[in-house]
Amino acid sequence: MKKYIAFIAIVALLSSCGKGDRGELVGAKGKRWNPEKPYGMTLVSGGAYIMGKSDDDFAAVNDAPTKTVTVRSFYMDETEITNAEYRQFVEWVRDSTVLTKLAILADELGETPGNGGIGEFAFSDADPDNMTPYEQYMYDNYFGLGETGFEGRKLNRDIDIIWDTSEYPDEYYAEVMDTMYIPMEEAYNGQRTIDVDKLEFRYTYLDIQEAAKKNGGRRKDHIKTETVKIYPDTTVWIKDFAYSYNEPMHNDYFWHDAYGEYPVVGVTWMQAKAFCEWRTMYKNSHQKSKKRQFVNRFRLPGEAEWEYAARGGLESGDYPWGGPYAKNDRGCFLANFKPLRGDYGADQALYTVEADAYEPNDYNLYNMAGNVSEWVASSYDPASYEYMSTINPNVNDKDNRRKVIRGGSWKDVAYFLQVSSRDYEYQDSARSYIGFRTVQDFMGVDEKINLRKPKK
Repeated sequence: MKKYIAFIAIVALLSSCGKGDRGELVGAKGKRWNPEKPYGMTLVSGGAYIMGKSDDDFAAVNDAPTKTVTVRSFYMDETEITNAEYRQFVEWVRDSTVLTKLAILADELGETPGNGGIGEFAFSDADPDNMTPYEQYMYDNYFGLGETGFEGRKLNRDIDIIWDTSEYPDEYYAEVMDTMYIPMEEAYNGQRTIDVDKLEFRYTYLDIQEAAKKNGGRRKDHIKTETVKIYPDTTVWIKDFAYSYNEPMHNDYFWHDAYGEYPVVGVTWMQAKAFCEWRTMYKNSHQKSKKRQFVNRFRLPGEAEWEYAARGGLESGDYPWGGPYAKNDRGCFLANFKPLRGDYGADQALYTVEADAYEPNDYNLYNMAGNVSEWVASSYDPASYEYMSTINPNVNDKDNRRKVIRGGSWKDVAYFLQVSSRDYEYQDSARSYIGFRTVQDFMGVDEKINLRKPKK
């Protein structure tokens, strides 16, 4: 018995020694976190500033009284989201829709990879012999749940979609592809295009604000699902300007390579949010494949964050470049806007310009004034400055469909270009002069904060 007790004691001692912490509280093991600046973004070091109108409100709107607030550090897109970047989102949704339709029909037909037909596009978990134990467990226990019965199935993204009709592998493939295009009776000049109404992005999120207010309840009660048609409304170029010839912009602006680096327009606030969710998912899918830690979600900036970034560290400036004028000392305009009555082209730009046109502000952010107005996350309330918090302020009332837009656009006068000017549009409305850019929270403490000195 004594030998047995001694053996147990030795094993316990060796086990304790094996941990290497000598019995001390050293914290759970984790990987070292090194902040990584997202591609195309710049770090905006947080701090305090005076938000609101520093000069007289000539428009007499009185919706932006001065208030000292503090925002945390965050990354922000250097430019507005461009047509090319938004097209990446559209093409991903398009390809995902096609692959899902092909995989479902292959599943219903019992087709699997190897026959050279539609079976090549079957779900990746269609072959039990190639499943991991986890995939087998999920298939056995959760297959068939959800609205369609195919939720959670893994698509085969390693195979290229065949767009050339002369190369379709079989009639089943042709049947699926036919559903992706507009009906024959709606085609003209012999051209059938993708039915953009089929391009929907669905995402779920946890409504933390609601959960916190109700202080309890089941978690699933606060999980929300949104389904958004994501193709931009190209008819805004016609609808926004009556008795005006803008057909070339309607026909070419979004898809033509000539406008690839121009800001995307014709997107609603809901579509901008969906883009943020997709960008987060897309990045974290890559992180997961490389066995790296997930990144923070991309999102629309809050109104206070947007104004802080637009000021570029300048105190009491009217514009991102300071001001008070919209021209430099050589008489050149500093932004794309409507400088004179009826004259949109005095600044050498009739409509939008490239997203990196004109000089950036001191945070290296382009076109924070002019070109296109930008959606922000905040809801518009003329009195919101009176009651919003002074720490990371953001008023987002889901029942208020009026959402703030900032920065002014190519069709606006200089007043709307001021960093403190507020405007709004309804969240389900799209315009030819409204775009957006995204932000991502900075993890940890930015060491540059205490070194930053406001400029006057």
